[in-house]
Amino acid sequence: MKLDILAFGAHPDDVELGCAGTILKEVSLGKKVGIVDLTRGELGTRGTAEIRDQEAKDAAKILGVLVRENLAMRDGFFINDEKHQLEVIKMIRKYKPEIVLCNAIDDRHIDHGKGSKLVSDSCFLSGLMKIETIVDGEKQEAWRPKVVYHYIQWKNITPDFVVDITGFEEKKVEAIMAYKTQFYDPNSNEPATPITSKNFFESLNYRAQDLGRLVGKDFAEGFTVERCLAVNGLGNLM
Repeated sequence: MKLDILAFGAHPDDVELGCAGTILKEVSLGKKVGIVDLTRGELGTRGTAEIRDQEAKDAAKILGVLVRENLAMRDGFFINDEKHQLEVIKMIRKYKPEIVLCNAIDDRHIDHGKGSKLVSDSCFLSGLMKIETIVDGEKQEAWRPKVVYHYIQWKNITPDFVVDITGFEEKKVEAIMAYKTQFYDPNSNEPATPITSKNFFESLNYRAQDLGRLVGKDFAEGFTVERCLAVNGLGNLM
Protein backbone atom coordinates (compact mmCIF):
# COMPACT_ATOMS: atom_id res chain seq x y z
CA MET A 1 0.00 0.00 0.00
CA LYS A 2 1.41 3.36 -0.99
CA LEU A 3 0.62 6.19 1.41
CA ASP A 4 0.68 9.93 0.86
CA ILE A 5 1.71 10.65 4.45
CA LEU A 6 3.41 8.49 7.08
CA ALA A 7 3.53 9.89 10.61
CA PHE A 8 6.04 8.54 13.12
CA GLY A 9 5.91 8.94 16.89
CA ALA A 10 8.32 7.78 19.57
CA HIS A 11 5.33 6.81 21.71
CA PRO A 12 1.66 6.09 21.09
CA ASP A 13 -0.07 9.52 21.48
CA ASP A 14 2.89 11.59 20.15
CA VAL A 15 1.31 11.80 16.70
CA GLU A 16 -2.09 12.68 18.14
CA LEU A 17 -0.69 15.45 20.30
CA GLY A 18 1.56 16.88 17.60
CA CYS A 19 -0.35 16.63 14.35
CA ALA A 20 -3.76 14.96 14.73
CA GLY A 21 -5.52 18.01 13.31
CA THR A 22 -3.34 17.96 10.21
CA ILE A 23 -3.92 14.24 9.73
CA LEU A 24 -7.68 14.64 10.10
CA LYS A 25 -7.65 17.45 7.54
CA GLU A 26 -5.55 15.50 5.04
CA VAL A 27 -7.71 12.39 5.43
CA SER A 28 -10.79 14.54 4.76
CA LEU A 29 -9.12 15.65 1.52
CA GLY A 30 -8.72 12.04 0.41
CA LYS A 31 -5.08 11.56 1.37
CA LYS A 32 -3.88 8.11 2.42
CA VAL A 33 -2.27 8.36 5.85
CA GLY A 34 -0.61 5.87 8.18
CA ILE A 35 1.09 5.94 11.59
CA VAL A 36 4.13 4.09 12.90
CA ASP A 37 4.86 4.17 16.64
CA LEU A 38 8.46 3.40 17.54
CA THR A 39 7.72 2.09 21.06
CA ARG A 40 4.72 0.86 23.02
CA GLY A 41 5.22 3.52 25.70
CA GLU A 42 5.82 0.83 28.30
CA LEU A 43 7.72 3.15 30.64
CA GLY A 44 4.79 5.52 30.95
CA THR A 45 3.77 6.26 34.55
CA ARG A 46 0.14 5.39 33.87
CA GLY A 47 -1.36 2.40 32.13
CA THR A 48 0.43 -0.56 30.56
CA ALA A 49 1.79 -1.37 27.13
CA GLU A 50 -1.25 -3.57 26.47
CA ILE A 51 -3.67 -0.80 27.42
CA ARG A 52 -1.82 1.70 25.25
CA ASP A 53 -1.94 -0.75 22.33
CA GLN A 54 -5.73 -0.62 22.50
CA GLU A 55 -5.81 3.13 23.03
CA ALA A 56 -3.66 3.58 19.92
CA LYS A 57 -6.10 1.45 17.90
CA ASP A 58 -9.03 3.51 19.18
CA ALA A 59 -7.27 6.75 18.28
CA ALA A 60 -6.41 5.46 14.81
CA LYS A 61 -10.09 4.80 14.12
CA ILE A 62 -10.98 8.34 15.13
CA LEU A 63 -8.26 9.74 12.87
CA GLY A 64 -9.31 7.58 9.94
CA VAL A 65 -5.79 6.41 9.11
CA LEU A 66 -5.43 3.34 6.92
CA VAL A 67 -2.69 1.60 8.90
CA ARG A 68 -0.97 1.82 12.28
CA GLU A 69 2.09 -0.22 13.15
CA ASN A 70 4.32 -0.44 16.20
CA LEU A 71 8.03 -1.28 15.93
CA ALA A 72 8.23 -2.24 19.62
CA MET A 73 11.56 -0.54 20.22
CA ARG A 74 12.58 -0.13 23.86
CA ASP A 75 10.87 2.86 25.39
CA GLY A 76 13.51 5.20 26.76
CA PHE A 77 16.44 3.15 25.46
CA PHE A 78 16.21 2.94 21.67
CA ILE A 79 19.08 4.62 19.85
CA ASN A 80 19.83 5.95 16.40
CA ASP A 81 21.98 3.11 15.07
CA GLU A 82 21.99 0.78 12.07
CA LYS A 83 19.71 -1.79 13.71
CA HIS A 84 16.97 0.73 14.47
CA GLN A 85 17.45 2.64 11.22
CA LEU A 86 16.86 -0.53 9.20
CA GLU A 87 13.54 -1.10 10.98
CA VAL A 88 12.38 2.40 10.12
CA ILE A 89 13.68 2.07 6.55
CA LYS A 90 11.52 -1.04 6.12
CA MET A 91 8.43 0.99 7.03
CA ILE A 92 9.36 3.83 4.65
CA ARG A 93 9.96 1.43 1.79
CA LYS A 94 6.83 -0.54 2.60
CA TYR A 95 4.51 2.46 2.44
CA LYS A 96 6.47 4.79 0.11
CA PRO A 97 5.13 8.06 1.57
CA GLU A 98 5.66 11.38 -0.16
CA ILE A 99 5.61 13.15 3.22
CA VAL A 100 6.94 11.96 6.57
CA LEU A 101 5.88 13.59 9.84
CA CYS A 102 7.93 12.92 12.96
CA ASN A 103 8.79 14.07 16.47
CA ALA A 104 10.04 17.49 17.48
CA ILE A 105 13.75 18.03 16.91
CA ASP A 106 14.22 18.93 20.60
CA ASP A 107 11.83 18.32 23.47
CA ARG A 108 11.35 17.58 27.16
CA HIS A 109 11.24 13.79 26.68
CA ILE A 110 14.57 12.40 25.48
CA ASP A 111 12.84 9.92 23.16
CA HIS A 112 11.31 12.73 21.13
CA GLY A 113 14.59 14.20 19.94
CA LYS A 114 16.06 10.72 19.45
CA GLY A 115 13.03 9.60 17.49
CA SER A 116 13.16 12.74 15.38
CA LYS A 117 16.76 12.17 14.33
CA LEU A 118 16.28 8.42 13.87
CA VAL A 119 13.39 8.89 11.46
CA SER A 120 15.03 11.78 9.62
CA ASP A 121 18.26 9.87 9.07
CA SER A 122 16.33 6.77 8.02
CA CYS A 123 14.40 8.76 5.41
CA PHE A 124 17.70 9.67 3.75
CA LEU A 125 19.19 6.20 4.02
CA SER A 126 16.00 4.64 2.65
CA GLY A 127 16.80 6.22 -0.70
CA LEU A 128 20.15 4.47 -1.04
CA MET A 129 19.86 1.46 -3.36
CA LYS A 130 22.85 -0.35 -1.87
CA ILE A 131 21.15 -0.64 1.51
CA GLU A 132 19.20 -3.89 1.20
CA THR A 133 16.09 -4.67 3.22
CA ILE A 134 13.92 -7.75 2.92
CA VAL A 135 10.33 -8.04 4.15
CA ASP A 136 8.29 -11.24 3.81
CA GLY A 137 11.05 -12.76 1.72
CA GLU A 138 11.04 -9.98 -0.87
CA LYS A 139 13.70 -7.37 -1.45
CA GLN A 140 12.37 -3.85 -1.03
CA GLU A 141 12.92 -1.03 -3.49
CA ALA A 142 14.74 2.10 -2.38
CA TRP A 143 12.43 5.01 -1.54
CA ARG A 144 13.08 8.49 -0.20
CA PRO A 145 10.21 10.75 0.91
CA LYS A 146 10.10 14.16 -0.70
CA VAL A 147 9.96 16.01 2.62
CA VAL A 148 10.27 15.44 6.36
CA TYR A 149 8.30 17.71 8.69
CA HIS A 150 8.73 17.80 12.47
CA TYR A 151 5.64 18.52 14.56
CA ILE A 152 5.86 20.59 17.74
CA GLN A 153 5.37 18.93 21.14
CA TRP A 154 6.09 20.08 24.69
CA LYS A 155 8.49 22.92 23.96
CA ASN A 156 7.26 26.05 22.22
CA ILE A 157 9.49 25.75 19.18
CA THR A 158 8.99 28.50 16.60
CA PRO A 159 7.33 26.86 13.58
CA ASP A 160 8.61 27.22 10.04
CA PHE A 161 5.04 26.85 8.81
CA VAL A 162 1.62 26.13 10.27
CA VAL A 163 -1.37 24.16 9.01
CA ASP A 164 -4.87 25.58 9.44
CA ILE A 165 -6.85 22.90 11.30
CA THR A 166 -9.96 24.97 11.94
CA GLY A 167 -12.96 22.64 12.05
CA PHE A 168 -10.86 19.67 13.13
CA GLU A 169 -9.88 20.79 16.62
CA GLU A 170 -12.67 18.92 18.43
CA LYS A 171 -11.92 15.67 16.63
CA LYS A 172 -8.23 16.14 17.43
CA VAL A 173 -8.99 16.36 21.15
CA GLU A 174 -11.23 13.28 20.83
CA ALA A 175 -8.33 11.32 19.32
CA ILE A 176 -6.00 12.47 22.08
CA MET A 177 -8.47 11.55 24.80
CA ALA A 178 -8.71 8.03 23.39
CA TYR A 179 -5.64 7.57 25.58
CA LYS A 180 -7.78 7.50 28.69
CA THR A 181 -4.94 6.46 30.97
CA GLN A 182 -2.59 9.22 29.89
CA PHE A 183 -4.44 12.51 30.20
CA TYR A 184 -6.61 14.57 32.52
CA ASP A 185 -9.07 12.50 34.54
CA PRO A 186 -10.23 14.04 37.85
CA ASN A 187 -11.44 10.61 39.00
CA SER A 188 -8.13 8.82 38.46
CA ASN A 189 -6.15 7.58 41.46
CA GLU A 190 -2.97 7.01 39.46
CA PRO A 191 0.13 9.19 39.95
CA ALA A 192 0.09 12.65 38.43
CA THR A 193 2.38 13.46 35.50
CA PRO A 194 3.06 16.66 33.52
CA ILE A 195 0.50 15.64 30.89
CA THR A 196 -2.30 14.58 33.25
CA SER A 197 -3.00 18.08 34.58
CA LYS A 198 -6.06 20.13 33.68
CA ASN A 199 -3.69 22.86 32.54
CA PHE A 200 -2.12 20.57 29.95
CA PHE A 201 -5.53 19.46 28.71
CA GLU A 202 -6.62 23.07 28.26
CA SER A 203 -3.33 23.88 26.51
CA LEU A 204 -4.32 21.62 23.63
CA ASN A 205 -6.76 24.26 22.45
CA TYR A 206 -5.03 27.44 23.48
CA ARG A 207 -1.77 26.45 21.79
CA ALA A 208 -3.68 25.64 18.58
CA GLN A 209 -5.49 28.96 18.90
CA ASP A 210 -2.22 30.83 19.38
CA LEU A 211 -0.66 29.21 16.32
CA GLY A 212 -3.83 29.97 14.39
CA ARG A 213 -3.65 33.59 15.51
CA LEU A 214 -0.29 33.94 13.78
CA VAL A 215 -1.89 33.34 10.38
CA GLY A 216 -5.35 34.76 10.93
CA LYS A 217 -7.04 31.38 11.50
CA ASP A 218 -8.89 29.96 14.49
CA PHE A 219 -6.72 26.87 15.04
CA ALA A 220 -3.43 25.62 13.62
CA GLU A 221 -0.57 23.17 14.15
CA GLY A 222 3.07 24.06 13.72
CA PHE A 223 5.95 22.26 12.02
CA THR A 224 9.65 22.76 11.45
CA VAL A 225 11.57 21.77 8.33
CA GLU A 226 15.08 20.60 7.50
CA ARG A 227 15.38 22.40 4.18
CA CYS A 228 13.79 25.31 2.35
CA LEU A 229 10.16 24.96 1.33
CA ALA A 230 9.15 25.65 -2.24
CA VAL A 231 5.78 26.93 -3.50
CA ASN A 232 4.43 27.08 -7.03
CA GLY A 233 3.62 30.76 -6.67
CA LEU A 234 2.59 33.44 -4.24
CA GLY A 235 -1.05 32.58 -4.84
CA ASN A 236 -0.56 29.35 -2.90
CA LEU A 237 0.21 31.17 0.34
CA MET A 238 -2.53 31.60 2.95
